[in-house]
Amino acid sequence: MSSVESAITRTEEQNFLGHPKGLLYLAFTEVWERFSFYGMNTLLALYMVNQLLLPGHVENVNGFAGFRSALEAVAGTLSTQAIASRIFGLYSGFVYFTPMLGGWIADRWIGQRNAVVLGALLMSGGHLAMAFEQSFLWALVLLVLGSGFLKGNISAQVGALYPRREVERRTRGFGIFSMAINAGAVAGPLLCGLLAEVYGWHYGFGVAGIFMLAGLATYLCGFRHLPARVEQGERASGDLSWNDWKITFALIGVMSITIFQQVGIYQIFNVFPIWVQQKVSITVGSFVVPIPWLVAADALASIVAAPILFSLWRWQSKHGGEPDDLKKIGIGSWLCAGCNLILVAATIWSGGGAIPLIWPVLYSVGLALPFLYHWPILLALVSRAAPAKINSSIMGIAFLSLFIANNLIGWIGGFYEAMGPVAFWGMHAAISASGGVVVLLTGSRLRRVLAISAS
Repeated sequence: MSSVESAITRTEEQNFLGHPKGLLYLAFTEVWERFSFYGMNTLLALYMVNQLLLPGHVENVNGFAGFRSALEAVAGTLSTQAIASRIFGLYSGFVYFTPMLGGWIADRWIGQRNAVVLGALLMSGGHLAMAFEQSFLWALVLLVLGSGFLKGNISAQVGALYPRREVERRTRGFGIFSMAINAGAVAGPLLCGLLAEVYGWHYGFGVAGIFMLAGLATYLCGFRHLPARVEQGERASGDLSWNDWKITFALIGVMSITIFQQVGIYQIFNVFPIWVQQKVSITVGSFVVPIPWLVAADALASIVAAPILFSLWRWQSKHGGEPDDLKKIGIGSWLCAGCNLILVAATIWSGGGAIPLIWPVLYSVGLALPFLYHWPILLALVSRAAPAKINSSIMGIAFLSLFIANNLIGWIGGFYEAMGPVAFWGMHAAISASGGVVVLLTGSRLRRVLAISAS
């Protein structure tokens, strides 16, 4: 019996909501990890624009002068907002590039459990280093490296808890895992945003590091319920077949399609907070709403919407009308375009005056649907369809789509001041809708190839 089959047999003895017990520990580890990640991410652009990159502070950042010179050698002279956008894009992009390398290392040498532990340690150090201006760049490096070992490998472990043919239960398992992501994404911005507002930026960053350590402790508590390696016996040797290669390229094609809506979704962390600070009335009575709370509204809406969508999909399945994975991704693209049009309408409607808080809230809440219609769907598809020999590596490549998207977000964000809000958010609506168009044009061919993996 393979290590995966042994893990499945063991975890099936004690179920968590009808799922393997290991899912409980993976989900709660992800709650803490996402708490720290999103708590920090929602502060990052605002922190750079309002403090770190200003005179009297930027001089304290070790190595920043050389780093800025390198950026401007490529892009030309950059404003404070533009360079903050580029830094955010590079950081958030490479956070999703390194999982491909982390998956490769885990597949071949250290296994997924050890990789996740190493990643959690590195990320804890990175979050704590963010509490000091001097170590800002080193903090980003530690977070990028830690993410590489943690992200793809913990997602691959979720898939390894299920037999390969249990497609529906595996998809629901990834849905629960995504709900855990969003639970952390709600709590992180709420607490870190409040601490940053009341006590200062570094308190928000510091608590993010503490909760990353809590994630590591949770993972270690469930260590014995998790497969050490995500593999089957035949993975150890043998070349990929022609069908394996076709499936791999088809999956990469699906990942590429999701980049369009990822650009439309994840600008919420970069330019959106700055747009809110400049254009939106964020006071309710005498209370000033921390801007990260608007990002938390997106995550909270995802938690509320997930069981509703699951019920809808089950009802559609019973009546023969549930959209397949590609159709769901296409639907998500159109929904994301609509969300970005909300910001266009808000800017036009305000006529240059302060924009009511309800508009960014509608945008944030609305983004929950395109997220649920693409990211858990993509992870489940990759986990099921990727060839066994390279499953974790392909899961890491899935995160590579976010590397491309976030670098595009950082680059595009540098044009915000020149374009103005209407053109800027209109462009994001068009980019998001392009994903839906590509699904319409290529979906049937991709379905035929991916059907091989289910046969």
